[in-house]
Amino acid sequence: MKELTAREIPCSAEPLIFDKKLCIGCARCVNVCQVDIMIPSPEKGKPPVVLYPGECYYCGACVMECPRPGAIRLQHPLMNRAKFVPLEQLR
Repeated sequence: MKELTAREIPCSAEPLIFDKKLCIGCARCVNVCQVDIMIPSPEKGKPPVVLYPGECYYCGACVMECPRPGAIRLQHPLMNRAKFVPLEQLR
C-alpha cells in the first residue's frame, strides 16, 4: 500500500492565526473547513497545520466551530480590509 504525504505550500497569505495558549488541538476546525486547507497536528494538543493557506475562502466556518473563543482568528488579506475615515478628516 502506498503512503500518502503532504507538505506545506508557501504563500504570502496567512489566513488563520492560532493562539497556541488557547488551542486544544481538537481539530474541529479541520473537519469543518470547506476547502480542506489544513490537517490535524501530529502533536497532540497543538494547532492544526495549514497546508494550503492560499486556498482559504475566508468563510469563517473554522472560527465559528472552535469551542475555545479566541483560539483561532481569521486574518483577511490587506487589500480586502476596509478602512473607514471619519468625516472630520475629509473636510
